[in-house]
Amino acid sequence: MTLDDPLLSPGETAAALLTNERTLERWRMTGDGPIFVKVGRRVAYRRSAIEQFLERQARHSTAG
Repeated sequence: MTLDDPLLSPGETAAALLTNERTLERWRMTGDGPIFVKVGRRVAYRRSAIEQFLERQARHSTAG
């Protein structure tokens, strides 16, 4: 991580992913969402982790 890879709050991340913070919370519990970091008690997401998560979600069809 570099300073060029800013940390986003759960609210900012939810908005970027067109979802809500409760979904992000559930994904953290199940390991289904983007990789996150803990800063003290706070949860944050690296912009690069969000981009990588979105790349993994790309599909060519709904089959499978």
